[in-house]
Amino acid sequence: MDSLWAALALVLVVEGLLPFLAPRAWRDTFRKLTDMSDGQIRFIGLASIVLGLAAFLVLRHA
Repeated sequence: MDSLWAALALVLVVEGLLPFLAPRAWRDTFRKLTDMSDGQIRFIGLASIVLGLAAFLVLRHA
């Protein structure tokens, strides 16, 4: 369970980097996301899930 909390904490750190370091670029990117269709956003979400699971499995068995 400690690993899960550590992973969630790391997600927060990574998610906070772009708004902290480049708020204008983060805002522009967010605006572009709001202009995308639901299908495009779902594809990005699915690709993120697949890449994250693949990386997790590779790193777990390395």
